[in-house]
Amino acid sequence: MELDAFEHLVKTGRAKVGVVGLGYVGLPVAQLLAKKFLVVGVDTDAELIRRLARASPPRAAKGRERRMLKFSTSYQSLRDCNAILIDVPTPLTPSKEPDLSYVVAAGRSLTGVISRGTLVVLESTSYPGTTRQILMPILQERGLLLGRDFHLASSPERIDPGRTRPPLEEIPKLVGGADVTSGKMAEMLYKSVFRHVMRLSSCECSEAAKMLENVFRAVNIALVNELCVIYDRMGINTWEVIDAASTKPYGFMRFAPGPGVGGHCIPLDPMYLAYRARQLGMETRFVELASSVNEFMAVYTVNVLESALDTAGKQLRGSRIAVLGLTYKPDVRDTREAPALRIVRECFLGGGRVAVHDPYVESVVTSDGTMYKSGSLGRILTESEGVILAVAHTGYAQTIAKLLRSSNEPKIVVDSQNALPSRLGKCILVGIGNPRQQA
Repeated sequence: MELDAFEHLVKTGRAKVGVVGLGYVGLPVAQLLAKKFLVVGVDTDAELIRRLARASPPRAAKGRERRMLKFSTSYQSLRDCNAILIDVPTPLTPSKEPDLSYVVAAGRSLTGVISRGTLVVLESTSYPGTTRQILMPILQERGLLLGRDFHLASSPERIDPGRTRPPLEEIPKLVGGADVTSGKMAEMLYKSVFRHVMRLSSCECSEAAKMLENVFRAVNIALVNELCVIYDRMGINTWEVIDAASTKPYGFMRFAPGPGVGGHCIPLDPMYLAYRARQLGMETRFVELASSVNEFMAVYTVNVLESALDTAGKQLRGSRIAVLGLTYKPDVRDTREAPALRIVRECFLGGGRVAVHDPYVESVVTSDGTMYKSGSLGRILTESEGVILAVAHTGYAQTIAKLLRSSNEPKIVVDSQNALPSRLGKCILVGIGNPRQQA
C-alpha cells in the first residue's frame, strides 16, 4: 500500500486494524483504536476471547460514532487489515535470557495472512534490534519484501497496569520505522488516537528508549534499596531521608525502598538489554548489579523477620508466618515476578509455616511449583506468630492494623511498605527502612 492511500484510510477512519495479543497492553490499545477504526483482536486464549465477545457492546446504529471491536482466535481474521499491532508477552527464560517465542510465533502466523502493504508494528518490549533482526526476517521467510509487501515499525508500550491517570491516549507514543515510509505510516496511525506521537529515526531507537526508561527505574530503586539496608543498620529512617531529599526542586527524583521489584517491566526489561550487550561482548554492570540488589531485598525482608523473632525468643523454623499482599504492586491482580512470592519461598526454606492473603488474588504458585491459597485474613492473623506486609493495597494496612490491635497474642510484624501505624497493640513492629518502629 502506498503512503498516500494509507493516509487516506486513516484520516477517513476506514482503516482496519488488527491487534495480536489481548493482555494488559493489547486490549486497552484495541479499545482505544476502536473509537475510530474497525478493530480485530486476536488471542490464542479461547476462554479469553469468549469472555471478551460476551462483554463487547453491540455496534451502535450510527456506525461512525462507535466502531465495531471484534475478537477471534484465528489469524485468518486479520487478512484484510491495513495495520497489525503485536502485543504479545516477552518474558524471561529460567536462565534469565529473553524468551521471544511469542513474538516469533506471532510473526510466523502473520506471514500467511498479511495483505500487500500492511503495516506491522511490534509493541511488545524487547531489546534494541528485535524488530529488525528477529521479526523482519520472519516476515520475509515467504519472499515478502519490506517496503513492497509489508511495512514494519516499533512502538514500545508504556502502559502501567492499575494506573488510570493519565489516560492511555495522553501517554506520549514513540514510534520508529524499519525504513522512512514505515515510520511515517506508524506515526499517522497513532496520531489518529494519541495526542502526542514522537517519530524517531529507527525502530532501534524506539526500542532503546523503552529500555532506558525501565533501566533507569531499576537502577534507582536498587540504589534506594541498598541505602535502606545501610541506613537500617545506622538507625536512620530511610523514609524520612527520602522525604527530606524530595524537597529539593531539581536534580532529585523520588524512589522508595521495598521488598524488591516485580511486574512485567522493571525485573525483566533490564535483563533483555544485558543479554543484547553480552551478544556484543559488552557488560551492563549497573543493570546486573541493580537486579542483584533488588532480588536481595526479599531475602533481607525475611532476615529482618528472623532477627525480630529472635528478640522475642522465637525462631523462623516452626513459626507460623503470614505473608500479606501477593501482587507486584498495589490494587492490581498481577502477581508476575512479585517480591511476595520470593518472600514466601524464603520463609518456607527457613522452616516457616506460611499462610498467605491478598484481597485481589485467590492463589499463587512459587518458583518451586508450590501453590498457596489466599485464606481468611482474620484467621491467618490470629494463628500467625510473624507477619510480613509485602503490598499495601488501598485500605489494606488499616484493615490489618485493626485486626492486629484486637489480638491478645503478641506478634512480630514486618512492614515493608511503611504503611502500618506505629501502635499495633501488643505487636512488635519493625519497618523496612524505618528502624524507629521497634517496640
